[in-house]
Amino acid sequence: MADFPPGIAQPLEPLVTRLLARNASPYTHTGTQSFIVGGSGAVAVIDPGPDDPAHLDAILNVVAGREVAAILCTHTHRDHSPGAAPLAARTGAAIIGCAPLTMDDVGPRADAAFDTGYRPDRVLHDGEAVAGDGWTLIAVATPGHTSNHLAFALPESGALFSGDHVMGWSTTIVSPPDGDMGEYMASLDKLLQRDDRVYYPAHGGVVENPRRLVRGMLGHRKQREGQILRGLERGLASVPELVAAMYVGLDAKLVGAAGRSVLAHLIDLERRGIVGLEGEQWRRM
Repeated sequence: MADFPPGIAQPLEPLVTRLLARNASPYTHTGTQSFIVGGSGAVAVIDPGPDDPAHLDAILNVVAGREVAAILCTHTHRDHSPGAAPLAARTGAAIIGCAPLTMDDVGPRADAAFDTGYRPDRVLHDGEAVAGDGWTLIAVATPGHTSNHLAFALPESGALFSGDHVMGWSTTIVSPPDGDMGEYMASLDKLLQRDDRVYYPAHGGVVENPRRLVRGMLGHRKQREGQILRGLERGLASVPELVAAMYVGLDAKLVGAAGRSVLAHLIDLERRGIVGLEGEQWRRM
């Protein structure tokens, strides 16, 4: 259950207001969160969300006549970026942020297919920035959940908009072929080296102690890797067998997502020469 209702502005700090879209699902938690960044002058909108007229109206109600200087997207899953084009049409703002990425999605969540209509006016690369009245948003490349994923740092307050890379309710899905476990782990380590004060994720609550959470997420993934290797040593040789042993009692709706993450771990382990695939059977090398 959401701790705040969809469509209602939630001020988080002087420069940041949060809005929840009405797209709750097993994979989006209570819904996708959009963020309006700025004060009395021009603002930026981060992750305008799905193409939902009600959510677009809610964003414009928060903007309240101020100029929208930029529309930024962390990545192009359908619950994050389709709202960018209609918001740009209503405001004249440029769409800035992640690179376009369209591909067939073989993952478990229907809402995670890539947004084929995403057309940015400007792509931000790691360390590049967009600025407005009293705010700066700096791109932090965080591939793993998707290859084009960006987080955005707000140096004026020490906040980081972490998108789906670090969420406030669950670990993210890493689904091959675009999702990459090795890149995901490297991106987590990259965030661990930063000193951001707080994370504002696209799903779930505010992360008040981000470095502790990131350390925990790294440890969790390493624990899963160890479970996979022990399972292979016991003769488990397929993704379904490993999932059944590793995720006892898992909600059936989430089994597909667990399988994608296990496969991502196996691909990463294979790349590192630790496991191998013989036909359809995984083996410890």
